[in-house]
Amino acid sequence: MEFGLVEISRLQFAVTAIYHFLFVPLTLGLAVILAIMESAYVMTNKEIWRDITKFWGKLFAINFAMGVATGITMEFQFGTNWAYYSHYVGDIFGVPLAIEGLMAFFLESTFVGLFFFGWNKLSKRAHLVVTWLMAIGTNLSALWILIANGWMQNPVGAKFNAETMRMELDSFKEIFFNEVAQSKFVHTISAGYVTGAMFVLSVSCYYLLKKTNIQIAKRSIIVASSFGILAALSVVVLGDESGYTTGQNQRMKIAAIEGMWETEPAPADFTLLAIPNEEKQINEYSIKVPYLLGLIATRSFDKEVLGIKDLIDMAEVRVRNGISQYQVLKNLRSKTSQDPAADKAYLRENYQDIGYALLLKKYRTDIENASDQEIRKAAESTKPRIAPLFFSFRIMVGLGLYFIILFAAAFWQMNVKRNFDKKFLLKLCFFSLPLPWIAAELGWIVAECGRQPWVIEGILPTALGISPVSYGHVMASLLGFVVLYTVLLIVDLYLMAKYIKIGPEKLLSKN
Repeated sequence: MEFGLVEISRLQFAVTAIYHFLFVPLTLGLAVILAIMESAYVMTNKEIWRDITKFWGKLFAINFAMGVATGITMEFQFGTNWAYYSHYVGDIFGVPLAIEGLMAFFLESTFVGLFFFGWNKLSKRAHLVVTWLMAIGTNLSALWILIANGWMQNPVGAKFNAETMRMELDSFKEIFFNEVAQSKFVHTISAGYVTGAMFVLSVSCYYLLKKTNIQIAKRSIIVASSFGILAALSVVVLGDESGYTTGQNQRMKIAAIEGMWETEPAPADFTLLAIPNEEKQINEYSIKVPYLLGLIATRSFDKEVLGIKDLIDMAEVRVRNGISQYQVLKNLRSKTSQDPAADKAYLRENYQDIGYALLLKKYRTDIENASDQEIRKAAESTKPRIAPLFFSFRIMVGLGLYFIILFAAAFWQMNVKRNFDKKFLLKLCFFSLPLPWIAAELGWIVAECGRQPWVIEGILPTALGISPVSYGHVMASLLGFVVLYTVLLIVDLYLMAKYIKIGPEKLLSKN
């Protein structure tokens, strides 16, 4: 595969996003857990719950600071590496990002500051309100990011303006209530809650294995196991909702996740395990679950889930339609239109396939003269790579089911039976610590790789969204980000490990 400017620009954004998303899920989960723990302190008036909240709050602070540091550069890249994308959809995409900035830097950061510095200045109830507002602010910050990302997956509430050559905001309400954005939001924050619960559970089990900080560890486990089982169940339920919205709006992504080349009779089977062979266009050694994919993607027994080959044929039709629409647009731009008013009226209603025609830019500049072979290649390019999606999705789902079992076992043994001495379970919980991060990162791989070749689904090909900068500049900045973010990650892990090792009893006694 040729690795040019488009690929290096994508790689840079992917690297910075993956680094940033190491911190986001824990921030989302820990913020709510802190609010729950402080609620226990206010309701029981037991100082140990105050100590528990303050200890986990210190670890939250480290993670939050790293999340802010790694997140800022991501938004800058829309202006540096993805300038045409920002020009083309900035009126729409910039709105949720601007609101998120206000949420993060004013609402969220204000309450984070009050949480840490208000313990001795606010009443118990007032500080509890601050903690809950911090948790809500953290989740609202994530909401606007996911609304922006959801619009890229399902671009509703916007229209193409032939005069400005840009997509422009048509309905903010549609963008906010975009079904893809809303399903992504609830699914993502639930994954964050699992991450926060696993972090508290794993570290607390470490204390029990070391026979230190016993009382704080036991109470933390009670909260984490209860919250974790609810969060893990929510991830699966809301993941089903996300699968349904994807099946309605991104049918190629669903087909690629399944490696489903042919359209199967309704309801389609779900491929549990297989080895996708893109060259032969088959799945080898496949094990299937009858009807399951049809139920997930269509919630019916009689609707088909289209296969990759049929979707490519449909894309070819849209490429041809797009060429006609592009020709009208080109005539308007070059002032060769015989009836500009009629052509503008036509484009107001018929612009949806221009993006498909723009896929031809990869093969020639005068796309209106594209050959049948080039049109077919453009249609075939709407298929993302199968193997990364196929395996990432199944590992993510497998981990999701594992979390339900693990949290259920921890809840039963340590919350219901009050048995904190099962060493095997304690060790299993401790060594499961990194798994939620793996699941979360795989989820983003599925979401973003499954959208290719689009930076905005059906509207703007990824290859056209980049900035006209040199390959060397992007490579140099990529290497700089890798070095900087790796240093930040090492610092984060060092500080986390340091304060976990000190433990809450010694750490809080120093203050």
